[in-house]
Amino acid sequence: MKKNFLLQAEGKHNDRVLEAVKHEIRKYFKRERNRALPKGVDFWDFDCKVGLSADTAEVVRVSGVVEAVDAVAKTSAPSVYVEIMSKHGVRVIKAQDQSGAEDRLDDQAND
Repeated sequence: MKKNFLLQAEGKHNDRVLEAVKHEIRKYFKRERNRALPKGVDFWDFDCKVGLSADTAEVVRVSGVVEAVDAVAKTSAPSVYVEIMSKHGVRVIKAQDQSGAEDRLDDQAND
């Protein structure tokens, strides 16, 4: 989704317009996460950008998209640009360091 949301609409309170924008963003995340996963993919991941325009948009984490939209709205900007691109996510299992585990066991035995 690449979209420029208006934050000020004639005849509507700006807070209600902002809430509608945030609702549409959350709804998009939910819809994308509910899509069927391809084989070999663990989850849907997202690349997100938020800013005043497409040129000035900054990369943000998924958990920070709504907060970034709030920050832009507080500057009294007439609109906000939101870009959310879904991608495949694969979980990486971190191997435990065997030497570190042995050191901890030796330290506990000496106590």
